Amino acid sequence: MKAILLNISAWMLLPFMDGLAKFLSQEIHFLQVVWGRYFFMALFSILIASLFFRKHLRFPKGIKIQVLRSLFLFLSTIFFFYAISVISLAEALTLAFISPIIATILSFVILKERVGPRRWIAVIMGFIGVLFVIRPGFNEVNMATVGAVCAGVCYAFYIISTRKLSSIDSPLMTLIFTGLSGAIVISLIVPFYWSYLNFNGWLILISLAAIGTLAHFLLILSLNYAEASKLAPLSYSEIIMNVIIGYYFFGDFPNQWIWIGLIIIIASGVYISLREKKNKNQFKI
Repeated sequence: MKAILLNISAWMLLPFMDGLAKFLSQEIHFLQVVWGRYFFMALFSILIASLFFRKHLRFPKGIKIQVLRSLFLFLSTIFFFYAISVISLAEALTLAFISPIIATILSFVILKERVGPRRWIAVIMGFIGVLFVIRPGFNEVNMATVGAVCAGVCYAFYIISTRKLSSIDSPLMTLIFTGLSGAIVISLIVPFYWSYLNFNGWLILISLAAIGTLAHFLLILSLNYAEASKLAPLSYSEIIMNVIIGYYFFGDFPNQWIWIGLIIIIASGVYISLREKKNKNQFKI
């Protein structure tokens, strides 16, 4: 029960970070928002680890995978923050939910895991759900929708690389390395897009990073009480707060095509998660 509460709390917090990022993207370049998210995330993560988890502050063993993992999450953040600066939070998140579906394909290609026919059907259904949202030929496919899909694809690579790291480095060290490496890269890029920020702007930037760090910290804590495969379906609860924030603050409410696509994508993702969990249990036996 504790794992579920911690996990859902994290997914309920993340849309607030996205909402603040979308709001701030109307005033400054979205890459400046990405910088704030990573710079202050690294700062907060190191501070928390230094105060409470000092023994975990060791140089990562799987450095190559850590670099790749950080790159994938960094690219996913850039694509997603760009997407929400243009389209609604709900539409961007729905398209990004393709990540577990892409991860299934990558697990077959890269990790050589066995994927049965039922999961392949779920993968196909997931792509059909994406088509309902984008509706090519009926809607003009813009760069923001492409960016949201790319965010999901990059996040899928992030999921695969995280699986590789699970038995090598501690989750907290992985979180610190992710924030730190992302902060270094974006700090080299952001000067070309920098614009003046007033006090309120800085406050929002720091707040969104603090919310994101807290959410990821809660996710890490939840994994101490339950396996990742059992908690994976709970990530879709994020859409609830996402829709509320999008409607209340930005006047965006998903149309019927987004709802249909969302239901199909979530059903496919949950089914894939449940099948993976069942297969792991059978393997243990």
